[in-house]
Amino acid sequence: MKTFNSSKISQSIQSHSMTSKICLSALSLAILIGLTGCDGDDGNAGPAGMQGEMGVPGDNGNDGVDGADGTPGFNAATFILANNGTDNAGTIDLINQNAAKLKTFSSGANEGVTVDKLGNLIQASDSGNGAISTICQVLSRTDGGMFNTDRDRTITGTNTTLVNPKGIHVSNKRGLIFAADFNAMQITVFGAAASGDAAPLANTVTDAKPWDVTYDDNNDRLYVALTNGDVAVYDYYVEGGFMAMPTRTITPSNDAGEKVSVNIHGIAYDAKTNKLVLSDVGSASDATDGALFVINNASVADGNTSVARSIAGPASMLGNPVDISLTGSDLRVAEKSNDAVLIFSNIFSGASGDISPDSVTATIKPESISETVMHSDMADISDSYMINVPLIGVAVSSNPGAAGPTTGQISRLNAPLTSELGNYNASQSIESVAFDKAGNSYTTFDNSTTSSGGIVISNKVAMYRDGEVYSQSQDSVISGNNTGLISPKGLDVASDSGLVFVAENNATTPGILVFSNCTTGDASPLITLTPSNSARPWDVDYDVATDRAFVALTNGTIAVFDEVKSKLMAGMSVITGEDRLITPATGGAAFLAPSNIHGIDYDPLSDSLIVSDVGSATDATDGKLYVLSNAGMSSGLNNVSVNIAGPATMLGNPVDIMFTGNHLYVAEKSNGLVMRYDNILTSPSGDIAASLSYSFTAPESVAILPTWLNH
Repeated sequence: MKTFNSSKISQSIQSHSMTSKICLSALSLAILIGLTGCDGDDGNAGPAGMQGEMGVPGDNGNDGVDGADGTPGFNAATFILANNGTDNAGTIDLINQNAAKLKTFSSGANEGVTVDKLGNLIQASDSGNGAISTICQVLSRTDGGMFNTDRDRTITGTNTTLVNPKGIHVSNKRGLIFAADFNAMQITVFGAAASGDAAPLANTVTDAKPWDVTYDDNNDRLYVALTNGDVAVYDYYVEGGFMAMPTRTITPSNDAGEKVSVNIHGIAYDAKTNKLVLSDVGSASDATDGALFVINNASVADGNTSVARSIAGPASMLGNPVDISLTGSDLRVAEKSNDAVLIFSNIFSGASGDISPDSVTATIKPESISETVMHSDMADISDSYMINVPLIGVAVSSNPGAAGPTTGQISRLNAPLTSELGNYNASQSIESVAFDKAGNSYTTFDNSTTSSGGIVISNKVAMYRDGEVYSQSQDSVISGNNTGLISPKGLDVASDSGLVFVAENNATTPGILVFSNCTTGDASPLITLTPSNSARPWDVDYDVATDRAFVALTNGTIAVFDEVKSKLMAGMSVITGEDRLITPATGGAAFLAPSNIHGIDYDPLSDSLIVSDVGSATDATDGKLYVLSNAGMSSGLNNVSVNIAGPATMLGNPVDIMFTGNHLYVAEKSNGLVMRYDNILTSPSGDIAASLSYSFTAPESVAILPTWLNH
């Protein structure tokens, strides 16, 4: 990593519009040199300063002059920095805790940035038509990469009402994007899965032009930074129906009650201390009059409010602090007019006044800054990495042969299968449903009339959306000729990889199509897995730990594809032929026809594969459940360790299954049941009745909903 020499730093400092020639002390110079160096700081104290000069001989051994202090330590972290200069607009930089650049990406957008729970970048743009783009898995994208319609998506168009959105905020709890639209003088709200020319969920008109916005997820409170120097506060904003009028207005003031704010841009809220931090650019044409304010008791502050701390003046280097990002008590500032990222440690404590930043890193025209968030450390919903996952419910899709009241419906049942908790309608003839870690649903559909299929991506169906239907304001669809989706069935989501695996069952081009979970419209698959002998898949389960896809084939076998993501990252777009083929067997012989495997779930803890066999689709009595041991590297005939079949089982067409780490939920379509088989891995074989069952109209798929989704 490159460091700046002292002459370059001096030139950078001189280029800022400061009031006069300011002589840098040895301490300031050491800070600047240290903080523009390499990444990798683990948050410990920085390196020791230069050794002090030796005492002059004969001075009775007095100590020499103290050396300069070392670099202050910042906790290891990464940040997204949006650029908006003449030559770098439309790019973002990934930087470390010391603002050292790690890589650059061309997002095509130039304004506010934020990162959602899944690791996707969401960025506003006003460089052309107003837009909000989602860049999938931004941390893993290559240096020098760029926006790709097969991986990413954009909200833009006349219906969006977007003019020139600036700051944005994403509510991970509610799956909403809040955008401060400057010239439209409004806060515009979309569901996080929306795309294209979608109308917003809500527009809230503001009293002055807004620049930035932040949201308290736990208390449903919206804070809006206005360029007249005020902060508008909306209590119960979402639950109150996107309130049209602010509950109160905060005006930063001095102890005499006199307003001190002029043109607020950046805003950050710290829920632990209930404090707001604001950045004020003052005059946009003045590179010396910026300021920072701290507001205590933000949740109840009203009217002229004395600031708890203010920082401004030549030493602060605050001219146009257009955006801020708060990490603990460290505040990072995108200082546009003075071309720098500034860091103020312990922003909540200390005296007010002309305070120097603890770090200054030169960069060209920074526009917005946001910390990247860690992915959820939980496994994907379909991956049982713990025994007996606690559940808030079970999702079941309905797919009757003839259109009816439940067509397109995804219902949430309670875990004991005694009642329905809620439902959502995807407005399509749906097949299977799966969920990502954020609780968004991915539902395959096909249209026999048009011989076309697709995937409906719906916002927060796992927890909310009760009684709601598909809406472009919140949801989106992957469909079209390029997708290859004609008759898609089962699917699986790998959230941390940003991938959706879809079993395409059509007779001509069967295979597993892998899409970005951020794309929309007529996008091409990123990679296709093609089983041998034109075998047709019905379901797929991808194991992220081993990078292995298990594919249920309707000819009674299981195809296994190894190193799927690794091959994708290496540039492969098609994998022809599986690495291994597993045939469920008993007594060393394959099960007699008809054998037609549909549901599949791999358990990495026990290295077991659980599958459902519908037998004949026209026979409501010949369904089976199998457990295969030592499945990860299995090949050829594999004698099942559990074989459940017979009249008492009520298994006819068990079209889908999902394992909790202990119990197995089954969507039994021909007999209209959702069933649970307890302790499936150690269950005896034979004609075993389900432990629990629930009558349901034409269940097509089943997915468990872990309790951590509500956290």
